[in-house]
Amino acid sequence: MSETATRRRICFQQQIHPDHIEEYKRRHAAVWPEMLEALRDAGWHNYSLFLRPDGLLIGYVETDSLDAATARMAAYEVNARWQAEMADLFDGIEAPPDESFVPLEEVFNLEDQLEAAANGPQISTDKISTEQTTGEQA
Repeated sequence: MSETATRRRICFQQQIHPDHIEEYKRRHAAVWPEMLEALRDAGWHNYSLFLRPDGLLIGYVETDSLDAATARMAAYEVNARWQAEMADLFDGIEAPPDESFVPLEEVFNLEDQLEAAANGPQISTDKISTEQTTGEQA
C-alpha cells in the first residue's frame, strides 16, 4: 500500500480572537523553518489553514491520524515553543492550540464518490427497458 493510500483527510476548526487576527496571519506568513520541517517529518501532508474575517479558523491536513500526527509533533521541542507563542492568539481554548482542534465530519468527497460510482454495481438498462415496454415489474 502506498503512503498516500494510508492518508486520511482531516478538517478541524478553531477560533482566533478577533483582536489577534492580523498577528496570527503575520506569524503564519513566516513560520519558522524548523517548525515546517517538524510538521513534514511528523507526517503532516497537504496542510492548510483558512481564516474567516471573524476569526473562524479551518484547518485541513492529510495524515494517518490526527491523534498520531499531534503525538509525533509533541516529540519536537520546536512544537512546544510554537504552541506557547501562538496560544494567546486563540479564543476559548484551555489547552495548547494543537490539542484544541475540533474535528469536523467529512460528509462528501467528490473523488470518493466518483470512484464508488465507477466501481459500484451497475443498473441493467435491459431490465429497465423491458419493464417499461411490457409494464412488468420484478
